[in-house]
Amino acid sequence: MKRKEFEALKDLTLEELHAKLKDLKEKLFNLKIEYERGQLKNYKSMKELKKDIARILTLMNLKRRENAKKS
Repeated sequence: MKRKEFEALKDLTLEELHAKLKDLKEKLFNLKIEYERGQLKNYKSMKELKKDIARILTLMNLKRRENAKKS
Protein backbone atom coordinates (compact mmCIF):
# COMPACT_ATOMS: atom_id res chain seq x y z
CA MET A 1 0.00 0.00 0.00
CA LYS A 2 1.46 3.27 -1.06
CA ARG A 3 1.37 6.43 0.99
CA LYS A 4 -1.34 8.00 -1.19
CA GLU A 5 -3.53 4.94 -0.77
CA PHE A 6 -3.02 5.05 2.99
CA GLU A 7 -3.92 8.74 3.09
CA ALA A 8 -7.09 7.96 1.13
CA LEU A 9 -8.00 5.32 3.72
CA LYS A 10 -7.91 7.95 6.45
CA ASP A 11 -10.88 9.68 4.83
CA LEU A 12 -13.07 6.56 4.83
CA THR A 13 -15.77 5.89 7.42
CA LEU A 14 -15.70 2.94 9.80
CA GLU A 15 -18.19 1.05 7.65
CA GLU A 16 -16.10 1.56 4.52
CA LEU A 17 -12.95 0.50 6.37
CA HIS A 18 -14.75 -2.60 7.61
CA ALA A 19 -15.75 -3.49 4.04
CA LYS A 20 -12.19 -2.96 2.84
CA LEU A 21 -10.91 -5.12 5.71
CA LYS A 22 -13.30 -7.92 4.81
CA ASP A 23 -12.14 -7.77 1.18
CA LEU A 24 -8.46 -7.95 2.16
CA LYS A 25 -9.08 -10.87 4.52
CA GLU A 26 -10.80 -12.77 1.69
CA LYS A 27 -7.82 -12.10 -0.58
CA LEU A 28 -5.43 -13.31 2.12
CA PHE A 29 -7.51 -16.47 2.58
CA ASN A 30 -7.35 -17.16 -1.16
CA LEU A 31 -3.60 -16.58 -1.20
CA LYS A 32 -3.16 -19.03 1.67
CA ILE A 33 -5.08 -21.64 -0.29
CA GLU A 34 -2.89 -21.02 -3.34
CA TYR A 35 0.19 -21.32 -1.11
CA GLU A 36 -0.96 -24.67 0.26
CA ARG A 37 -1.59 -25.96 -3.26
CA GLY A 38 1.84 -24.78 -4.39
CA GLN A 39 0.37 -22.37 -6.94
CA LEU A 40 1.53 -19.13 -5.34
CA LYS A 41 4.51 -17.63 -7.13
CA ASN A 42 4.90 -14.41 -5.13
CA TYR A 43 5.06 -15.03 -1.38
CA LYS A 44 5.67 -11.35 -0.75
CA SER A 45 2.04 -10.59 -1.59
CA MET A 46 0.88 -12.43 1.56
CA LYS A 47 3.19 -10.35 3.72
CA GLU A 48 2.01 -7.12 2.09
CA LEU A 49 -1.65 -8.06 2.59
CA LYS A 50 -1.04 -8.76 6.28
CA LYS A 51 0.52 -5.32 6.66
CA ASP A 52 -2.39 -3.68 4.86
CA ILE A 53 -4.83 -5.46 7.17
CA ALA A 54 -2.88 -4.20 10.18
CA ARG A 55 -2.96 -0.64 8.83
CA ILE A 56 -6.72 -0.76 8.37
CA LEU A 57 -7.24 -2.21 11.86
CA THR A 58 -5.10 0.59 13.29
CA LEU A 59 -7.14 3.23 11.48
CA MET A 60 -10.37 1.64 12.68
CA ASN A 61 -9.18 1.73 16.29
CA LEU A 62 -8.14 5.38 15.95
CA LYS A 63 -11.52 6.31 14.52
CA ARG A 64 -13.33 4.44 17.30
CA ARG A 65 -11.32 6.32 19.92
CA GLU A 66 -12.08 9.65 18.24
CA ASN A 67 -15.79 8.82 18.19
CA ALA A 68 -15.69 7.83 21.86
CA LYS A 69 -14.04 11.13 22.80
CA LYS A 70 -16.62 13.14 20.85
CA SER A 71 -19.60 11.49 22.53
